[in-house]
Amino acid sequence: MSNANFDQFTKQFESMFFGPARAYATMSLDYTEKLLAAQYDAAKAYTDLGLNQARAALDVKDPEGLRTYVEGQQKVAKEIGERAKADAEKVVAMNQEVVQQAQKLTEESVKAASTAKPAAK
Repeated sequence: MSNANFDQFTKQFESMFFGPARAYATMSLDYTEKLLAAQYDAAKAYTDLGLNQARAALDVKDPEGLRTYVEGQQKVAKEIGERAKADAEKVVAMNQEVVQQAQKLTEESVKAASTAKPAAK
């Protein structure tokens, strides 16, 4: 096998296998990083909210304070619901983005493979 043939084979192998595999791995790592960041942000927000509620409960010293605390729980429940909805929407959007990127990557790989076949003949 001559150097020219070997170089041609290497280029085709790179464009058909290694290039797409590397691109997919990069996409997967980016998605994982974004997902972990979103989970970290959500966990921190929920933890902060829980700690604030615990502090507020410890500040209850009389019936009026208890009434205020209990009324505040409705607001907290609403905040948690809104936060959970926003977090879910964020993850759905990230998943849709990954699907679109994967489809684009697949199309590019198929296109590269179909253009590489005639060169191999």
